[in-house]
Amino acid sequence: MNMVKETLLVELRKMISENQVTVNPTVLEQHSRDESYHTPHLPDVVVFPQNTEEVSKIMKFACENGIPVTAFGLGTSLEGHAIPYHGGISLDFQLMNQILEVRPDDFLVRVQPGITRTQLNKELKKHGLFFTVDPGADATLGGMAATNASGTTSVRYGIMRDQVRDLEVVLADGQIIHTGSMTAKSSSGYHITGLFVGSEGTLGVFTELTLRVFGIPEAITAARAVFQTVEDAVTSVVDILSAGIPVARIELVDERSVEQVNLYNNTAYPGKPTLFIEFHGNEAGLQYDVDFAKKLVRENGCEDFVFETDSKARAQLWEVRHNLAYAFIHKSPGKKMMVTDVCVPISELVGAVRDARTAVNEAGLDGAILGHVGDGNYHVLLMLDLNNPEEVERAKRLNDHLVSYALSRGGSCTGEHGVGIGKAGYQRKEHGAALDVMKIIKNSLDPKGILNPGKIFEVE
Repeated sequence: MNMVKETLLVELRKMISENQVTVNPTVLEQHSRDESYHTPHLPDVVVFPQNTEEVSKIMKFACENGIPVTAFGLGTSLEGHAIPYHGGISLDFQLMNQILEVRPDDFLVRVQPGITRTQLNKELKKHGLFFTVDPGADATLGGMAATNASGTTSVRYGIMRDQVRDLEVVLADGQIIHTGSMTAKSSSGYHITGLFVGSEGTLGVFTELTLRVFGIPEAITAARAVFQTVEDAVTSVVDILSAGIPVARIELVDERSVEQVNLYNNTAYPGKPTLFIEFHGNEAGLQYDVDFAKKLVRENGCEDFVFETDSKARAQLWEVRHNLAYAFIHKSPGKKMMVTDVCVPISELVGAVRDARTAVNEAGLDGAILGHVGDGNYHVLLMLDLNNPEEVERAKRLNDHLVSYALSRGGSCTGEHGVGIGKAGYQRKEHGAALDVMKIIKNSLDPKGILNPGKIFEVE
């Protein structure tokens, strides 16, 4: 161990328990990567705080000594957010994973950042409530707020930023602040809660979150609609939304996706573009919504429309969508997944998905198209051999094309995965002079640049 690391280890262990600070090589390696294809980098030390006061001590020490700090949840991010490229401290929140308060009458819950969404929903179910944001991975709530995650249910319930009422944040200098309140609305001051959500650990470290939750619907119905073409499927999405049908989820998988799941699960689903739709509501209203949606998709050439109300049958119906990533990963040994992530206005969605398929084919890559198409967010899923530089370069060019297309249509370079390092190079093109305003805020709150350096803003 070099002198810098040894000094860092000794000083941190003076502040908190010795077993909460480690330089174990295996632990360091675990905190050097996320689920993305981006190159790993080891932190100098991993620290496991147990409370806000410990986080404050650590941040104050780091600020005084110019030591980089990168927050770490479960490492499920997809754009390198948690990779500590400048070394320093990886701040792991797995010991801060408690539900602090459930307020059923206010439809609120107060939690620590290390709890996962499935852990939270298990407890909320006892109160007839659920937390809506579902990014697919069983991510931590702190990480989901940091990246402004969304997922399958955002078309009805909104994204992470819509659910966060208040944050307890430890700033770069160790100061502890609260950004909001428990009220449903406020006209008091700047909306800094919204500023911190999506800041990816570059403005402060979350130690507590107050989140909005919802009542579990009286009835849930899921449907699977099969089409001849992706264009017909996406047109149906636009028609359903235009008709005002309150769908809770509406997901697209293309024929390549279905083929891979059939291979993985030994199933025989029609290898054609498919929409997965979920309706939440009461018994009487749901039947009308399902019938209306069925009529609309039939007008767009839907070849098969299957719906289920039983929970087990619904899970089976959704297995194509839920198992998609695993289907590719487990059938592609030695390869790493790359998932692109752009968002366009709904009116641009048909052209965007068509363009994506053309771009994938022209790149000579094996890619599946899927997405939360109800809010214009779609992905291309690729399995890459990272030891093949030419293949990786083609994938990067494809990603660049998809981003450029989305931005040219008034879209965004990232709908839900966040910026990290993977999308940092597109920030100027998307935000223009507003990026300079963001940098002013960053420099004001973190003048030494110790908070997750290199993320969102390219190092100049």
